[in-house]
Amino acid sequence: MQSASFYANKRYTTKSFAAGQRISEEKIEELKQLLRLSPSSTNSQPWHFVLAGSESGKAQIAEATTDFAFNTQKILNASHVLVLCTKTSMDEAHLQKVLAQEEQDGRFQNEEAKQGQHNGRSFFVNMHRVELKDAQHWMEKQVYLSLGTLLLGASLLDIDACPIEGFNATKLNQVLNLPAQGFSASVIVALGQRSEEDFNAKLPKSRLPISEIFTEI
Repeated sequence: MQSASFYANKRYTTKSFAAGQRISEEKIEELKQLLRLSPSSTNSQPWHFVLAGSESGKAQIAEATTDFAFNTQKILNASHVLVLCTKTSMDEAHLQKVLAQEEQDGRFQNEEAKQGQHNGRSFFVNMHRVELKDAQHWMEKQVYLSLGTLLLGASLLDIDACPIEGFNATKLNQVLNLPAQGFSASVIVALGQRSEEDFNAKLPKSRLPISEIFTEI
C-alpha cells in the first residue's frame, strides 16, 4: 500500500490534456462521493458542483475563459470539468436542510442534541454573517477544502487534474445560471489524462523544505 505522501507527490497541475481520453463512470462516481464527503466548518456544506462530461457542457464552461485563452484548451480537451460553486447566502432554509439530513443519518440521540447542533452551527453562521461580515469569504473557504479533497483523491484514482482560477466568474455565473440558484462559481477543475506534450509532467516537484515550513513546539 502506498503512503499518503506518495499520492501528494504524484499529484501535479496538468497543463495539457489528451483529447478523447475518458475517465470511467466508476471513477467519476468516486469523485462525486469524495466531494460529498468533504469536510466543512460545522458541517455547513455551502457548496454545489457542476459537472460537465459532454462536449457541449465543456464548451459552455470554456466560454468564461475568453480573457484567459491559455485555459480554454485545458477545459475543452479534458475528459470532465467541475465547477466548484459557493452559496451566495447561508440562509435558514439551508441550515434546516442540513439539520434534517443529519437527523435522517442518525446523528442525534434526542431532540436536545438536534437543537444543540442547530444552535451551535447558527452561532458560527451568524458570527460570520453579522459580526465579522465575512460570510461569503468563510463559505468559500469551505469550498476550497473540498478542492483539496478532490485533487488528492484524483491522484489516488490516477486522474490528472488542473485547478483553474483564470476565468470570468461573472460570465460563468451567467452561462450556468448560478445566481438564480443561489450560487457563484469559485474555481474550475479540469480532469482527465495528461498529454505527452504536457511540459509540467516532466518537471520535478518543488516545495520549500519541511525544516523551513514547520515549527515544532
